[in-house]
Amino acid sequence: MSDFWSWFVVGLVVLNLAGCVWLLWYTAKRRNSSLPTGETTGHVWDGDITEYNKPLPRWWINLFYLTIVFTIGYVVLYPALGNKDGTLGWSSVAQHDAEKAKADAAFAEAYGRYLAMPVADIAGSPEALAAGRNLFANHCAQCHGSDARGARGFPNLADEIWLWGRDEPTLLATIAHGRQAVMPALGAAVGDDATITAVATYVQSLSGLRADPGLAAVGKAKFDIVCAACHGVDGKGNPALGAPNLTDADWLYGPDLATIREGIIRGRNGQMPAFEPVLGEKRIRLVAAYVHSLSAAGPQDADAMPRGNPGGEAAGAKN
Repeated sequence: MSDFWSWFVVGLVVLNLAGCVWLLWYTAKRRNSSLPTGETTGHVWDGDITEYNKPLPRWWINLFYLTIVFTIGYVVLYPALGNKDGTLGWSSVAQHDAEKAKADAAFAEAYGRYLAMPVADIAGSPEALAAGRNLFANHCAQCHGSDARGARGFPNLADEIWLWGRDEPTLLATIAHGRQAVMPALGAAVGDDATITAVATYVQSLSGLRADPGLAAVGKAKFDIVCAACHGVDGKGNPALGAPNLTDADWLYGPDLATIREGIIRGRNGQMPAFEPVLGEKRIRLVAAYVHSLSAAGPQDADAMPRGNPGGEAAGAKN
């Protein structure tokens, strides 16, 4: 923090300590009462409950003085006065770094051998999968769900639909560096409301959903002009651009007309953060192995679990 705020904190600490000392000294004094009741303040409750005009017990006051002595010792030994370092040289940052280094060393000793192994081979180790599952639960389940089935706007990682690909380099890159799926808002480019509806209807027809053939034909003409650059003329997408396949049954946001229209008008900007700074290379390989094992389980195993979202693979995939 700046010098100003450092001295501001120092001032607050000193004033609070001084205020506490004064308050204890003042309340410990025997009150000078000229009231006719002598030992009472004259306050009466419920007719017979009176308040004595006496100071706090000495032993009670001394306990408070001990807390002040402890506080003074603490601010001298530990960093509690702005930017001033304590005499012990301790800091929470240094302790965190030391504990992290110790944990990393233990982790490297236990799992370092997996660094040189292919992800598919790591997925064959129960020990590695258990570690990957724990890492997934701590860092990934918040978005993808504890079963990795995702939800609306968050991709299902347990199916065979991969927007950017599931090969080892791509999977590792996705976890390490994240993904930014950008579908621009195309409402103005597509045209009026009726044309937007026509394009959305055509998109529905691509995946075999029931759609008005005449309206879909009108939408196709505009799709070829505005949308085909990313999704392809056939609507099968482009993994290099992160453009999803519109001809399958997987939908990240939903296949209804209103949701598709919303995606066209407002665009989609799903983002997966980069986990390399958080996990590091060794842990990323374990997470990748666990995710790889989920999609390699096969359709029968996948169908046996409830799906968090009916389709869709990566942030920004479909509408």
